[in-house]
Amino acid sequence: MPSPKHAAKKERSCAVANCGKEASRAVSGRKVEKAGISVVTDPSKTAHLCKDHYREIKKKTKKDRMLDRLDW
Repeated sequence: MPSPKHAAKKERSCAVANCGKEASRAVSGRKVEKAGISVVTDPSKTAHLCKDHYREIKKKTKKDRMLDRLDW
């Protein structure tokens, strides 16, 4: 019986320029570009980020996320 496609985890590297670490999270490419970090892949697609760059994105978008929660 063949294994399902979702069972095989793909090893991906960080999508940020000059970073070759293993990606641990995936976020919108537009969100990464809005935070001011250059992405190697197409910004309209999902950007896979390492732990360090994901933390940087979270810090840079903290104020925007807070305002989004207050506006609802």
